[in-house]
Amino acid sequence: MPSFTLVPHKLSTRISDPIVAPLAAAGVTPNMISVLGFAGNVLAGSLAAGGHFLAAGIIMLIASGLDLLDGALARKTDSVTKFGGVFDSVLDRLSEAAVLAGLLFHYTQIGGHTQQILLIYAAVVGSILVSYVRARAEADGLVLREGLFTRAERVLVLGIALIVSNGAVPVALWVLAVLANLTAVQRVFVVWQKLRAEGSAP
Repeated sequence: MPSFTLVPHKLSTRISDPIVAPLAAAGVTPNMISVLGFAGNVLAGSLAAGGHFLAAGIIMLIASGLDLLDGALARKTDSVTKFGGVFDSVLDRLSEAAVLAGLLFHYTQIGGHTQQILLIYAAVVGSILVSYVRARAEADGLVLREGLFTRAERVLVLGIALIVSNGAVPVALWVLAVLANLTAVQRVFVVWQKLRAEGSAP
């Protein structure tokens, strides 16, 4: 099954090089970029908790956009490390959870939004499973890049919904809850296909 994503997960070097070159010259490291992106998402989550959805969405998109730069900076400075990859992945999961936690707090405080609370839970579960299936597959030596609705798509949908209006957020939560979990199922199916091709699947 060919790899297909709705949103590009890497910047072209023609775009990234002019951005990361001055960062590299200034001594900025990829891990610094990862931490800055995480801090921005924590701020976005705090704003969402207070009901400031517009500001939360803008900051979330900017902070999450930094995720396109840390890898590019690592490649530019020839500082790609296994720890850097793990560190970035962990902060990516925490960044997404921070914004959803802010929304969870907001809906809990105003009350009467049981559906949104359940959707946030489902979205978190789906997000974890999408990443876990890939990590588990790669631990067994499989390359797994397939996935229709991965982090980039989830960030874009939620960020835009926060910016558009409060009423758009529940719709985005439905999209996240359904498509994230379907993507986890898709990845399990892809793993089964690859193992069957290798003669390892039952």
